[in-house]
Amino acid sequence: MESKNTKSVSNRLGGLRRFAIAITVFNILGHTVFGFEQAWIVPFVAVGTAYLFEIIFELLECYGRERTPRFAGGWRNKIDFLLSAHITGLAVSMLLYANARLMPVVFATIVAISSKVLFRVSVQDTSRHFLNPSNFGITVALLLFPWVGIVPPYHFTENLGTWGSWILPVAIVFSGSFLNIKFTRRICVALGWVTAFLAQAVFRHYAFGHAFTGALMPLTGVSLVLFTFYMVTDPATTPCMPRGQFMFGASVGAVYGLLVAAHIVFGFFFALTLVSLGRGITLYVQSYLKDKKVDQGIAAHAATVLAREMA
Repeated sequence: MESKNTKSVSNRLGGLRRFAIAITVFNILGHTVFGFEQAWIVPFVAVGTAYLFEIIFELLECYGRERTPRFAGGWRNKIDFLLSAHITGLAVSMLLYANARLMPVVFATIVAISSKVLFRVSVQDTSRHFLNPSNFGITVALLLFPWVGIVPPYHFTENLGTWGSWILPVAIVFSGSFLNIKFTRRICVALGWVTAFLAQAVFRHYAFGHAFTGALMPLTGVSLVLFTFYMVTDPATTPCMPRGQFMFGASVGAVYGLLVAAHIVFGFFFALTLVSLGRGITLYVQSYLKDKKVDQGIAAHAATVLAREMA
């Protein structure tokens, strides 16, 4: 009988493989059909950078811990090892727009891959990164380079016409829902995010007089649909339990509403980074208190044993 852990790993790899295929096909169609405005070299540079630094960090960790690299043992292991880096590189190149310059994309990709090594916390006796890599890389690039922005909304459907501009986001919703229900088990994150997005639109309408349709309009764009089903639902950096997932997604939506009310652009990227940071800090504090409690218990037990021996 298949163990729960084995099934979880199988689902994770299944989700990564399908996500990697989907984002690869999407980028190819984007540059040939949809109307992506970045040069063809951008995704190749981003993915190549992601591969390089993923391998470098793996080799450094293997050297320090004296273990075999995860990509050893055949071509399948090598492909599976690079799936995460592949997705990160394509996500950064697809969403970040730096005109004709490549270095901001390279920088954002390096930051994204590095965040998985630098920002980690103990969760259930294992160490995990808590920042969404591509989102964090994009966030840092946007903060450090004011002349770098996010791709324009029309970029995804510029050449598709009226029907195509409706069919594409609907297809993403169905494929993303299937992926998050069947493999990543993170559909509750998307539901929490959408619920909070609708709530903040209502609140801004009545509290600040913002146009209700205008407040809802971003959710109809392809970029935000992709964010909803393929970025905010990252299984490696979101809670496991449905209630925690919903609260995580709702928190991103609430922070997004606050940022928009404060007239801060690129709000959904910044909101996800802030909520992920908050979750990481919370997990770190919980881990610290748990370790401290264990240490105190060990010390108390040792003191009791010593007192008995001295009596």
